[in-house]
Amino acid sequence: MDSEDDMQDALCGTSDGDYYEKIGEEDYDSDLMPTDDDMDEDDESDYGFDDNAADDLQPGFRRPQSNYTILSEKEIRQRQEEAVTTVETVLSISKAEAGTLLRHFKWSVSKVNDEWFADEERVRMVVGLLENPAANVGLDNKELTCGICFELYSREKMKAAICGHFFCDLCWTGYSHTAINDGLGCLTLRCPDPSCGAAVREDMVLSLVSKEDRAKYSRYLLRSYVEDNRKTKWCPGPGCEYAVEFIPGSGPYDVVCKCGHSFCWNCLEEAHRPVDCDTVAKWILKNCAESENMNWILANSKPCPKCKRPIEKNQGCMHITCTPPCKFEFCWLCLGAWTEHGERTGGFYACNRYEAAKQEGVYDESERRREMAKNSLERYTHYYERWATNESSRAKALSDLQQMQAIQIEKLSDRQCQPVSQLKFVTEAWLQIVECRRVLKWTYAYGYYLPENEDAKRQFFEYLQGEAEAGLERLHQCAEKDLQVYLEGDSPQSSFNDFRTKLAGLTSVTRTYFENLVRALENGLADVGNAKAQSVKSSGSSKASASSKGRGGRQKVGSSRSGSSRTVDDNGHWYCDSCTYANAVSTTVCGMCHRSRI
Repeated sequence: MDSEDDMQDALCGTSDGDYYEKIGEEDYDSDLMPTDDDMDEDDESDYGFDDNAADDLQPGFRRPQSNYTILSEKEIRQRQEEAVTTVETVLSISKAEAGTLLRHFKWSVSKVNDEWFADEERVRMVVGLLENPAANVGLDNKELTCGICFELYSREKMKAAICGHFFCDLCWTGYSHTAINDGLGCLTLRCPDPSCGAAVREDMVLSLVSKEDRAKYSRYLLRSYVEDNRKTKWCPGPGCEYAVEFIPGSGPYDVVCKCGHSFCWNCLEEAHRPVDCDTVAKWILKNCAESENMNWILANSKPCPKCKRPIEKNQGCMHITCTPPCKFEFCWLCLGAWTEHGERTGGFYACNRYEAAKQEGVYDESERRREMAKNSLERYTHYYERWATNESSRAKALSDLQQMQAIQIEKLSDRQCQPVSQLKFVTEAWLQIVECRRVLKWTYAYGYYLPENEDAKRQFFEYLQGEAEAGLERLHQCAEKDLQVYLEGDSPQSSFNDFRTKLAGLTSVTRTYFENLVRALENGLADVGNAKAQSVKSSGSSKASASSKGRGGRQKVGSSRSGSSRTVDDNGHWYCDSCTYANAVSTTVCGMCHRSRI
């Protein structure tokens, strides 16, 4: 049965700040674009971006989510103190004993209380909190023998744990020092007497060791709260000292630390939603394994008939000479000795023996293996190259975002005479690009492991992926190239407001594409057998809508309507059948997706 802590977390943990928010509990909509109501909800949530804090966001940051909490070292120590105080008060024991109990029960206050009140005597025995001394030492003894060095010392130079086994200060110090240098085990230190299991309390250890050892012990205490607690983990970001407390079962595992590093709380790899952790583990292992090297060798080389070393032939005739010390000369096609070849066998660029043997099926098995290896390698290369390309594009977009926040946003503000608060749509566009590049990257790992015999799912997946990627490319081009016109201009340009509307609209449209892609992959493409999902591929997104926000005046880009691009509304606009962008009636090409008006 779950503990009170877990029940409390389950009751309180909701994921209303999710980057790709679920809209109510509705099933996946076949339309790739949102309705007016949906876009209003998206506007309210602002897709994880806080208008009031966008300028202060570091690259990769998103709005804090309620299913996890980022903890600094100070906050961790504060929680430790609160837990110790709670146990100390409830159980009426000393602070040191409360700390010992919490460390034994992995900092679960409810677990400590449950076990203690169920069987206090058993808990004391297991943890080592003895009520009465195990050793009887006469109170009138002025000198005692150390149980480690067996030297006689006055009682004032001897110390004992609660068990009453006395050892000299020097031996206690050496024992504690060695335990601290050995690692986290010093937090559960027991009496040096082999027959005794009494706990050596924290206050006693700290009174014996040096300042340096006390600092190490304090650090181990801090680590124990994070590493022993199943709901808390360290951020794996390089040099980061933050910890993350997560509420299991409360939502996606994607976490963004205050250091800017985004990762999966479950597997500690980089954030990889919508791909599950098992797929990510297989993909990373495949990228690091030698299997693809062997496939390449099998597909692109043949073994020397004499020494068996693999040889690659990339040009030239069929006469092959192995490298020293072998130096064996053979025919590349039939692998026979070259001394048996000549004009009668086809010369330097053909081999009659090979063709005859091939007709008899002699090389069928080896050729089949080579062809299978080649196909496998080509398929893996296809997905890996696109995975790696999107990773490099994401890294470049992250660098551009940093430069935009540090330099260019101020420059744009000066050139266009716009306050920085009115330019947050640019930062939001770049944040969207960075996040979408990450999602798109992992969709290629998903596609690689998608069963090849499920043609309908593969077609639906490739369609969704293609639509999302096309929308992202349009957004990236607008944010990267179209923006340069306004950065390099000498004076404010009247078309800047149109650019604002276009970029904000593209951000909204791209967000919608990726919401649908993520939702579909997380559902395992379950809708592929649904008639609605099948109609998506044929009808596209002609009935969808999008909206955008800009601090310099919030303007609707489009709305859900049953008309086509031939229809002109009351305001003199026609709506693109592909992206639903509202275009002036005088234009014949969509200003957002650049498709011609039908």
